[in-house]
Amino acid sequence: MNISGISSLNRIFVVPLPLQNEIMNRKEDIQRAVEVMRKGGVILYPTDTVWGIGCDATNEEAVAKVYKIKQRDDSKALICLVDSDARLQRYVRNVPNVAWDIFDLATKPTTVILDGAVNLAPNLIAEDGSIAMRITHEEFSKELCYRFQKAIVSTSANISGQPAAQNFQDIAPELLEAVDYVCYSRRQEKKPHTPSSIIKLSANGEVSIIRR
Repeated sequence: MNISGISSLNRIFVVPLPLQNEIMNRKEDIQRAVEVMRKGGVILYPTDTVWGIGCDATNEEAVAKVYKIKQRDDSKALICLVDSDARLQRYVRNVPNVAWDIFDLATKPTTVILDGAVNLAPNLIAEDGSIAMRITHEEFSKELCYRFQKAIVSTSANISGQPAAQNFQDIAPELLEAVDYVCYSRRQEKKPHTPSSIIKLSANGEVSIIRR
């Protein structure tokens, strides 16, 4: 197992693990993850829900790598994370008022599927032109999105059809081998995490709960 998260096939960015008596700080960890994504790489990182597989949401080739790693049909759109309301509006033509209400009132991480996706990798957008977006408030993923200055793909760290990795220890060895960088932050965490709620908003204003 290549615990450093360096792909044996595509070594985009060689990142050695810190020594056992050294703790990588969050700033350095985020900087390394950002550098990998800017080069078109794929990362494993902790989010506001479960551990996620991430990449630059505007890079079509990077998104294709994520689908391949997940062994998932690219007709199934992936979720994107952003750090703020302003960033979300860069990727959706018109965000309806009800979406802001949902984000404001949500008591747990909530993903909203919105029509009119723009400025994203074409293979990330659903056939109906929609995109699943979530504004993260968790400390690490929020800063990661802020430092990257773009939307980041956030799909659960598992092979399609298998259980999501709630914590780092739950991530399958083949995923650790397949990506280009594994974030160091929150690896020691051992507590329950669940995927986000998903709500779809249609153009006519209809609200559908996809996942509670």
